[in-house]
Parts: sequence; structure tokens; C-alpha cells
Amino acid sequence: MADRFRMTLAQLNPTVGDLGGNAAKAREAWATGKAAGADLVALPEMFITGYQTQDLIMKPAFHQAAMAEIEALAAACADGPALGIGGPWIEGRGLYNAYYILHGGTVTARVLKHHLPNETVFDEERLFEHGDVTGPFVVSGVRIGAPICEDAWHEDVCETLAETGAEILLVPNGSPYYRNKFETRLNHMVARVVETGLPLVYLNMVGGQDDQVFDGGTFVLNPHGKPVVQLPVFDEVISHVDFARTDDGWRAEEGDFTTHPDAMEQDYRCVVEALRDYMGKTGFKKVLLGLSGGIDSAIVATIAADALGPENVRCVMLPSEYTSQASLDDAEAVAKALGCRYDYVPIKQGRAAITATLAPLMEGTEPDITEENIQSRLRGLLLMALSNKFGEMLLTTGNKSEVAVGYATIYGDMSGGYNPIKDLYKTRVFDICRWRNAHHRPEWMMGRAGEMIPANVITKPPSAELREDQKDSDSLPDYPVLDGILEMLVDREASVADCLAAGYTREDVKRVEHLLYISEYKRFQSAPGPRLSKRSFWLDRRYPIVNRWRDDG
Repeated sequence: MADRFRMTLAQLNPTVGDLGGNAAKAREAWATGKAAGADLVALPEMFITGYQTQDLIMKPAFHQAAMAEIEALAAACADGPALGIGGPWIEGRGLYNAYYILHGGTVTARVLKHHLPNETVFDEERLFEHGDVTGPFVVSGVRIGAPICEDAWHEDVCETLAETGAEILLVPNGSPYYRNKFETRLNHMVARVVETGLPLVYLNMVGGQDDQVFDGGTFVLNPHGKPVVQLPVFDEVISHVDFARTDDGWRAEEGDFTTHPDAMEQDYRCVVEALRDYMGKTGFKKVLLGLSGGIDSAIVATIAADALGPENVRCVMLPSEYTSQASLDDAEAVAKALGCRYDYVPIKQGRAAITATLAPLMEGTEPDITEENIQSRLRGLLLMALSNKFGEMLLTTGNKSEVAVGYATIYGDMSGGYNPIKDLYKTRVFDICRWRNAHHRPEWMMGRAGEMIPANVITKPPSAELREDQKDSDSLPDYPVLDGILEMLVDREASVADCLAAGYTREDVKRVEHLLYISEYKRFQSAPGPRLSKRSFWLDRRYPIVNRWRDDG
């Protein structure tokens, strides 16, 4: 009976739908494990297909091709360690989220996910059948239980595995980021090792997929909850953990241990990696954006430079007669600091032509928001023309506060393919700008070090500059008040009465609630952006577009 067992942990970044590319990553990880003398090389949940696939997984041609890829992988990895990899499985008429063990050229075991998450961004009840809870599989004489992701968040599956002889728990995951989620994961897994008395490997994937970013942070716990391995967040890593048989059962030995950065850095890293992967996985190389001289476009330009390199970012200033000299100076200063291309495209002539075209139809009316939106939509038209001509993805720059209350022009400044700050409230944008000015991480930032966003951009009163002397506060409560109310109404689903009890005025709360509900149609058509919270707009929060209910509390 062996007294030692080595497991290779492959915290890697798959691409949804790239079956061949994901299989190649798996083979490379397996070869690394083989060279290191591993008994088992483990990859995350649904790795062969990428995650999350949404309804793509239900397409028969797709899940059949994925299963065939796993069979080919088993044959290719016959001479060496066992390989654990997530993928789909068909049994009868049921489609399952499965974890495969490949060894000696064949599939030697298959675990089916039992608990299917059906909240926040997950719809697995829609996609898969519930698998039966089964016992452990054996690799090199060691009995390993593999509760798949959600299965380890409930005590029953791990309890059954322990009762049926499991000696080590391996939890393959596709767990996406939200702020401070690591502590939640750790607490759940500590509960499992305390309950079962078994060591546990929590293996998570990394990489961006649409709005979700998988942040890795793989860790290994011994019984009583002591962490002995902790891998970095957001980085692709292949690491090894050694287990030794003791009088009290198997115990993991201390291995690689990385301290994780704080929440501010993780948020910023998340938006950078989200954009980088969204671009890379869709095939785009360059981006452009309208650089207004305001804080939102400044941070989006900075994120883009850090994600793609400044040489792949085009900043365009599109001034009107309402654009202040300070905004002109600030926009140019941001582009210069970043080292990005900076183009200057005035909209005065185009706006005059549109105004003249519409004049016969608008005769006798007074200027209002219509004329303001014409400016925004003209800018969107020009930016989309550049995007089409040069193959550069247009980034939109609305923060979560603006997205929440509809403080944006649909088909205007909402035009674009991706929004890196969609889940950052305005007050968080200010904080993250200050953080980026003070910090540079060359290992994952492709942009320059130093102050990218001048102090004036951060301190001046925010303004859309669509009319004379306009300020955001003309139309909205001050951002600390607005964000406080939104955090309650959106992130906590609080009532109007709750907001009043927290000290906000009824006038402000009802105004924000009204804007939140009437702006649903805009969010329905808005660009995707990375999820940073448990209540991001899209899959986390699904409200009807038509909704006449209001909270009268």
C-alpha cells in the first residue's frame, strides 16, 4: 500500500466551445504532471467545454463532440498518471455535468453532479439532470471523492463520500468571482473537512467568459481546516500537492502558498482580465473609446491599456461647443500619460447638419433633452464608424450608478461591445482611480506605471457637458447618496422603508426607485461587462422591462 500520493492541480483558463484548444491545455497539464511524478492530474469542472456554456451544452452536436474529445484525450494520455477533467455526459435521455477520470487509455470513473445551482448567474436546473450520489473512485490505491462544485457546498454529498471510504476530497470548480467570495468558499470547505475529517482540494478555474471571471484561488485544507496550499487569484498555475499517509489518515503537506491581494486590487484585476479575455476569445485585437475628459472614460482607457497594451487603444475626443477647455486638457493628458493614440473629432459640423435636417419637423418647439441626445448619438455614430472601418471594438463607459438609473443615451454613449465598469458604482470608480494611480503590477498590467488619471479628472464635478453649465447633480442626487440608495435597492433588495430608516429622504429614494425601474429597457440592450458583485445587472438581477409596481412603503 502506497504511503504517498501526488496530485497536480491545473488552475487553467479554458475557452467556451474550443474543444480542441481545451483538450490541448489538458494534455500539456497532464505532461507536466507526468514529468513531476504525479498520480493524478486534476482539471476544473466542465473544462473540456469551457464554463459557463449556457444553452450551448444542450445542443446534441456540441455535447457529443465534447464527449468524443474526452475519449480521444483518454487515449492520448494512456501512458502516465490519471487525468481528472470536467465535461458533459449523456445517460439515457439525461444530460449531466460530469467529472471524468481517465487512466490507461480509457475512462475509469465518472462522477455526476448532484446539486445543481439555480441562483445568481447559474441555471443548471435548466441544463442538467441531477446525478446520483456515488462513492469514491480509486487512483493508485487511494480512494478519492469528487463532489463537483455545488456538491461541496452541501454536507450530504461529502458525508456520503466519507461514509463510503473516501480518503481525500477533490472539489473541481467553475466558481466565478464576486467581491470577497474567497472567504465564503473557504468557510464552506472548512465545514466539509471538519465534518468528514478528510483533507480537501478546492480546484478552481481562471479566466473571463462574457460577464463572469473565474478567479482561481485554488487551495488545499487538512482536517480541522488548516490551509496548506493556496494558489494565486486570476493566474494560470500548475502546482503539485503531496499527500502522506499517517496514523490519522491522509494529510496534505505544505506546498505553494500565495497571499491574495486586497478587494480593491482584485476588483481592478478582474476588470482587466475580463476585457483581455473577452477580446482574446472573440478575436478582437484593438479597442477604441470616446475620451471625454471625465473620470469614467479615463478609467476605461486605463483598464484597456492595462489589458491590451497602450498601442492597441485608440482614444477619441469628440467635442461640442459645450465641452470645456478643462475637459479638452484632461482628455489629452490621460491619453498622453497612457501612451495611447489620441484623435480629435469635433461634432459641431455634423450636429449643425442634423439640426438643419430636423428643423422643419421641430419648428415651434423648445430645445430640451432631444438636442442633448442628438449630440450623444452623433458621437456614437462616429465611434461606430471608426470601429467598423478599423476593426476596433468600441468600449462603452457607463458606471453602475448610471446604468442603474438610465443616466445614459441609448444608441449614443451606450453604444459599444463591452463595458469594463458596468458593475462599479461611481463612488467605487473614484476609489479605483486613486488605487491605479498609486499602484502598478507589471506582472499583469500591460500599461505604464505612474499617475494615469490626473487629479483634476478625479476632483472636478462630474458632467455630461451636453448643455451650458451642466452637472450630474442637476439630475441626480449626489453620488454618495445615489450609490447608497442603489446599494440598498439593488444589491440588498431593500424596501423604501429600509432606505428611509437608513437616513435617506423619501424624495431621493422614490426618485431613484422610479429611475431604476423605468431604465430596465436600457439595461436589456446594454453591453455586457464584468461581474464584481452578487447583484450585477444581467444574470444576477432579472427584472421585467414592463413593470408598474412601486414600493409605497
